Amino acid sequence: MKNKFLRLTALALTAAMAIPFAGCSKGQSSNTIKVGVLFSDTGSTAVMEKTMTDACKMAFDEINKAGGVNGKKIEYIHEDYASDPATCTEKIKELIEKDHVVATVGCCTSASRQATLPTLKDDNSLLIYPTFTEGEEVHPNVIYVGCMPNQQATNFIPYLINKLGKKVFLVGSDYVFPKTCNKQARALINMYGGQVVGEEYVPLGGTDFSTVCSKIKSSGADFVYSAVVGDSNNAFFKDFKQYGLDASKTPICSIAIDESNLSAIGANYAEGHYASMPYFSSLDTDASKKFVDKYNSQFKDGTVVTVLTESAYSSCYLLAEALKKVKDPTDTTALIKAFGGLTFDAPQGQIKVDEYNHSTWVYSRFAKIHDGKFDVVYSTDKATRPEPWPGILYPQYKNSNFMPDWNDPKCYPQ
Repeated sequence: MKNKFLRLTALALTAAMAIPFAGCSKGQSSNTIKVGVLFSDTGSTAVMEKTMTDACKMAFDEINKAGGVNGKKIEYIHEDYASDPATCTEKIKELIEKDHVVATVGCCTSASRQATLPTLKDDNSLLIYPTFTEGEEVHPNVIYVGCMPNQQATNFIPYLINKLGKKVFLVGSDYVFPKTCNKQARALINMYGGQVVGEEYVPLGGTDFSTVCSKIKSSGADFVYSAVVGDSNNAFFKDFKQYGLDASKTPICSIAIDESNLSAIGANYAEGHYASMPYFSSLDTDASKKFVDKYNSQFKDGTVVTVLTESAYSSCYLLAEALKKVKDPTDTTALIKAFGGLTFDAPQGQIKVDEYNHSTWVYSRFAKIHDGKFDVVYSTDKATRPEPWPGILYPQYKNSNFMPDWNDPKCYPQ
């Protein structure tokens, strides 16, 4: 499908036509600041990403309605990278070099994020990445708003071992996020006296889980720790039940499913399984209810509120707060520095960008699926500190505040 370029703007057409671009800095006109929104409308992860685009639209519209940033409106420009990392590289180059955005909120997978890193370095541009991540990367031009593995797995795995048993089968999509997360999960499983009885990967977007389910069934696993991503979960959960596997005996415990997956999987197939995320739309707080109600009243496109909706929304507000702190929005170095220590009262609770490691303090929560919804069974009282380099595997970096030089292999995949 031919990718369509969609320009989303909160300005009325007549106002947009009146913008005097001549003599203005890149990334801004006399009364606007350009921001990129880079999420997929098509492809295997579109089911997760459409709601992120909607969340950005809602957030920037709210920000503009409240007066914008230092008297300027946010003009947001959306590109669809079609769930393809190579296309993601092309699209972010367009946003930076053609549209002259001051920053981009975007990318949903680690493969797409890592595809943008050389361009971010070469053009000295900023990416705000909303999605949960595998860590083991600290990039000077990326702000990581999604949760790190220590915020997602450190409490989840001992809970599962204590409640369900010690034999664990690891499953994931075949790319960097699942493999790195499962490497860290294996270390935690060993630490808490568990045993990995199998490990399998399927292509991103894959729909054949017959071999995986057969191996799970014969492994004697007490639970399945899953990093299967995107709409592959539809096939996985359905094959799981059709192969006679039962959530009451061997539940799938996922770090990569949300409400968008539940509606596609179906309540019958999802019943009794578990998930770990910083936010679930069923969270029983006034802030969460208000957020969900507003989103549902504004968007009638079949999307639902997920952790990614919430994180994309929060990313936009954090960006707006950082922009308020700089004199020149096109000064990327100053803008990046402005993020350190920023807080936002998000739907999940108050979050904070760490002063040193470009990652975000978020909550640790997990839930059990019942009647097609997530019932939260555990939550931290406050946001927890991110460990981009998890201490269980890299004790030398535990609680460290380092930001590596460009040539340091710890900076990003070279």
